[in-house]
Amino acid sequence: MNTVGDDGATDSAKSPNFLLPPSTAAAIDLLSRRWILQVLYLLCQGEARFSELARAVPGLSRRVLTERLRELADQGLVRRIVEDGPPTRITYCLTEQGAALRIALDHIDAWAATHHPVRAS
Repeated sequence: MNTVGDDGATDSAKSPNFLLPPSTAAAIDLLSRRWILQVLYLLCQGEARFSELARAVPGLSRRVLTERLRELADQGLVRRIVEDGPPTRITYCLTEQGAALRIALDHIDAWAATHHPVRAS
């Protein structure tokens, strides 16, 4: 329910604008997809083959990993490198744009170490 204040403005007119800028909303949409941050975190450590990424994230299916890597490549965050020869070798690495997320991931890592410690079971 909106109430009217002394100045004649309603509560809704006084409330701040909480709309996200479109670019921020798009980034949050991409980064909040399941497994995206885990893949980016691993690639911050260096280039990796598909099988290495699949083994490093328990529960991540090969199909979903393929989808996530494709999404990240389409957004310009990951580069797919194909090396010919028997066998064909495919590796993934961060682009300059993807590597720029390292700072944010480092902050998440520091926050998690302080505020969300893993408890031994």
